[in-house]
Amino acid sequence: MATTNDLKNGLVLNLDGQLWSVVSFQHVKPGKGGAFVRTTLKHVLSGKVVDKTFNAGTKVDTATVDRRNMTYLYNDGTDYVFMDGETFDQITVPRATVGDAANYLLENTEAQVATHEGEPLYVELPTSVELVIQHTDPGLQGDRSTGGTKPATLETGAEIQVPLFLSTGEKVKVDTRDGRYLGRVSS
Repeated sequence: MATTNDLKNGLVLNLDGQLWSVVSFQHVKPGKGGAFVRTTLKHVLSGKVVDKTFNAGTKVDTATVDRRNMTYLYNDGTDYVFMDGETFDQITVPRATVGDAANYLLENTEAQVATHEGEPLYVELPTSVELVIQHTDPGLQGDRSTGGTKPATLETGAEIQVPLFLSTGEKVKVDTRDGRYLGRVSS
């Protein structure tokens, strides 16, 4: 248990059995009436964002979320298996929990896995990863100056837009948050 005075960004609250992460908070002392705390909360599982106001000093139930750096080992068809590098414990994370991160996961990729009471909540990748283009149509001579893009399939199976001059087999840097092409990686 904590009070609204203990709030800080990233703290996870357990409100009515739902886990919410504090995105931002602001203590407000109006001229009349009691002080209160205005918060923006993000649902840990769905990503839904809501604004909620608490009276100052209100007790809130905090949830213990364990974030660990883990290595992605393999996909067994429906679930993704990660291993803790320190304890060598393996954890199985359902496809739905991994979500869009699956588009950028290669075996032996480092990721942060958050759990609450042993239950996986989400998988957080580094902001960018380096992947090889598995297939893209060849660019035509003269395509280099137009600034256009074309679809490319990455080694993970994800499809992103890349500049016309890139070809199959090249390594590119990709933003894991929105799938944007960030640049070419020289080998």
